[in-house]
Amino acid sequence: MNRIGISLKPNDARACALLHELHDWLVQRGCSVYVDQSLGSEVSCTVACERVLLADMARTVDLMIVLGGDGTLLRVARHFINSDRPIVGINLGRLGFLTDTPIGSMFEVIDDILLGNLKTIRHFSLHAEVWRGARKLVEGSAMNDVVLERSAVPRMIAFEMAVEGQFVFRMRGDALILATPAGSTAYALSAGGPIVHPAVNAISVVPVCPHTLSNRPIVISADNAVELNLVESLHGAAVNLDGEELLQLQQGDHVRIHKGGSISLVYEPDRHYFEVLRSKLHWAGQLEVD
Repeated sequence: MNRIGISLKPNDARACALLHELHDWLVQRGCSVYVDQSLGSEVSCTVACERVLLADMARTVDLMIVLGGDGTLLRVARHFINSDRPIVGINLGRLGFLTDTPIGSMFEVIDDILLGNLKTIRHFSLHAEVWRGARKLVEGSAMNDVVLERSAVPRMIAFEMAVEGQFVFRMRGDALILATPAGSTAYALSAGGPIVHPAVNAISVVPVCPHTLSNRPIVISADNAVELNLVESLHGAAVNLDGEELLQLQQGDHVRIHKGGSISLVYEPDRHYFEVLRSKLHWAGQLEVD
């Protein structure tokens, strides 16, 4: 690995300082460094290296480094769907379930990766299409979650859900989250959804403020095709992918979701998923040793 791409959280002084330091460190090791051009003027720092559009990074680099939080990594990751190019996230955010390499370990971890000592985990994405009648309006992909939600007006929406063509339920509420295992520790977790191990091929279906208490989170196979039909929306609704709006919806629109391509993330070789959960979620209890 000698072609290294870097993207970072915009307008973040700490990320900019790390970019300069990391760039010089990589060049000293004979690497070619490419910085995300799509940040443009949003990056309040400059470094003498080649700029590449984020959309072209997966075809240009051997390794992608992201300096920021999970939101920054999600923005980058959608451009690496179906690519075997690994991404490593350096955590400048808060919890950092995806960007879980701490700043203090950055050079050590990247040095291990350059030597070939890397642990990669493939995370599948979700692909969403919005249909109005027989016309497909837009499509997009998400690594964490697809969310059907009400507009800013505090009025519930009503929608129906079908899995593999079979009716599941009709619900009135604020939103519905469809989350991957990677996204199960994000918005879905705060809405009461389950934590799903990354090795599980499943989608979490998590209602947000359902009007009927019997609407509970369920887990379905990620190989199932899901359709959401917006049957009541007097004040508007939207479909969001990883927290970014894909499209404003009208009553009668359909959202079709299925399993998408995968993304390869790099972690420290001794990383243990349950240790990460204990640490970041502050779970109580210690292992008793006789």
